[in-house]
Amino acid sequence: MSGHSKWHNIQKTKGAQDAKRAAAFTKIAKELIVAVKEGGGITDPANNSRLATVITKAKAANMPNDNIRRCLEKASGAGGGDSYESITYEGYGPGGVAVIVETMTDNRNRTAGSMRHHFDKYGGNLGASGCVSWSFDKKGVLVIDNEDGDYEEDEVMMDAMDSGADDFEADGDVFTIYTDPDDFNAVAEALGKKYTFVSAQIEMVPQNYQKLESEEHIKLMEKLIEVMEDDDDVQNIWHNWEE
Repeated sequence: MSGHSKWHNIQKTKGAQDAKRAAAFTKIAKELIVAVKEGGGITDPANNSRLATVITKAKAANMPNDNIRRCLEKASGAGGGDSYESITYEGYGPGGVAVIVETMTDNRNRTAGSMRHHFDKYGGNLGASGCVSWSFDKKGVLVIDNEDGDYEEDEVMMDAMDSGADDFEADGDVFTIYTDPDDFNAVAEALGKKYTFVSAQIEMVPQNYQKLESEEHIKLMEKLIEVMEDDDDVQNIWHNWEE
């Protein structure tokens, strides 16, 4: 499963990502609230697997525990998160890059219009449900940054496999661990006792990657990702662009 470059992309723009931390926390807060709602109001992650997954993501993003607690309190209140619904959009970016956009919205019409506008404006087109998702695999993805050299690659790999992971990938100082989505929480809990994650979530991992040769297409793709990330309704963007 080589070529997964999401964490490297984050590293390249770390300053910009730090500036957007508050916005990232807002998106995660929305996920926490919806996870409680869809879990029947259960705020105990031991009895709400989706909530456990989002809490792992929140902690990897360094979201303060107080923020997480306040979100759970809000979610458990009357009507907490009732207006949000999860909608996934699929389409093509410039040069035929496959794009999946996961949204959480309180206004379906507004979000659909925004998605169509973003795709159209930056050289792509919004497609029908299923038009590109067939070329992605849903995986749990745990990323460990070993820039300081604290961990031995072989030891991390063995620990990952022993905890039930499906695959392990080392790319320089970055270790990426892949799991079946159903095993994500168990693997994250086991490895979290020993390692710190810089990213931990369920992702749509492309089966193959699309290289853009045109400078115009590259600029348009960068802009499409930027405007999507800045859209308050967008939770995650997955694509197969080989940057």
